Amino acid sequence: MESYRYLLDLALILLFTKGLGLLTRRVQMPQVVGALLAGLILGPAMLGFMKETAFISEVAELGVIVLMFCAGMETDIQELKASGKASFVIALIGVLVPLAGGFGVAYIFNRPDMIASEANASAFLQNIFIGVILTATSVSITVETLKEMGKLKTRSGNAILGAAIIDDVLGIVALTIVMSMADSSVSIGVVLLKIVLFFVFAGVAGFAFYKLYTWWIAKSTKALHRHAIVAFVFCLLMSYIAEVVFGVADITGAFIAGLIVSNVARSEWLQSKFDTISYMVLSPVFFASIGLKVVLPEMSGIIIAFSVAITVVAILTKIIGCGLGAKVCGYKNYQCVRIGVGMISRGEVALIVASKGASAGLMGSDFLGPIIIMVVVTTIVTPILLKLVFKKNEDTPVEAGKQVTSYYENADQYRGETRQKK
Repeated sequence: MESYRYLLDLALILLFTKGLGLLTRRVQMPQVVGALLAGLILGPAMLGFMKETAFISEVAELGVIVLMFCAGMETDIQELKASGKASFVIALIGVLVPLAGGFGVAYIFNRPDMIASEANASAFLQNIFIGVILTATSVSITVETLKEMGKLKTRSGNAILGAAIIDDVLGIVALTIVMSMADSSVSIGVVLLKIVLFFVFAGVAGFAFYKLYTWWIAKSTKALHRHAIVAFVFCLLMSYIAEVVFGVADITGAFIAGLIVSNVARSEWLQSKFDTISYMVLSPVFFASIGLKVVLPEMSGIIIAFSVAITVVAILTKIIGCGLGAKVCGYKNYQCVRIGVGMISRGEVALIVASKGASAGLMGSDFLGPIIIMVVVTTIVTPILLKLVFKKNEDTPVEAGKQVTSYYENADQYRGETRQKK
């Protein structure tokens, strides 16, 4: 009967994410905070009622892919183009400042009389690697929070999305450089070439898909569900090719696929279909899975001090780095704060980077616990801080009057509209 345990796990995740989401909504907090807490409560960190399984992990990965695909479909491409140069500057400074901050904290604590590390790499490389972990950004939490507040299509929202995509590329480059210093078989040149080739491929594939889809939609006026299937297939293929062939994150491929689909006819209808499937299963599992990953180790006084230091530095360096980049590019002060806060969350991205470094001998096991704590705290505080910094309506949506609902609200809204029609 253990083989059917995934059904119970799925039921509990959906129940707890929705219930805690409504609870956090009552206290004027984004519902995504409740979904994150659901994973922590159910997982090893608290009740220990369930743990992350291969099924949950794969469904969660599909959930973040669909979430970023929807974000791409909802993004204003013209505004994204306009903020392209600014996004690069924001991402660049938003990588350099956390890198320096993480290195500084690690330099203080990574020594025999503080936290003894059994990693094979030199102390310098270990400290650099901890800085690389802090450069990571998990934009999925920010995307869902901004959707829930109807602020995704704002100047700040578009800058965050653009900077997060570039941040992903810069993070890959930084990780590759450190890995190549520890392992001579890793080639920086090959990685950079693959990244360039991916964006060339994305441009060609996007143009071909748009032309073929436009031709096909002119021939097919019925059976609209086929259009949703074709769009989903394109999303999955772009995600797979980005990750496996070019070594770029799958969510980057999904986001670009969403941007391409946003230009085709019936894109809003397609978006509504994916919002439904995201609301029903995929997104709740993804957000809960972050909490299920958390296994807290035994904590000494030094480990606790390092955990606090690395968490504070992780939050401040993203706000300062990305905010400074936004200020250089002419954004207003309140927009700089919003952009900086939107880039705080490290989420699953930092956990993946940390696990890669640990397996490569770039980080000792004693550092993994504080990194997990940093990931949990930054993931939970990001939607809370976003709610606070977006309280004022100075940054209005790019498309006036068009509010984007989150996956938590779409189903309830649809049922309400159906009752009115009846």
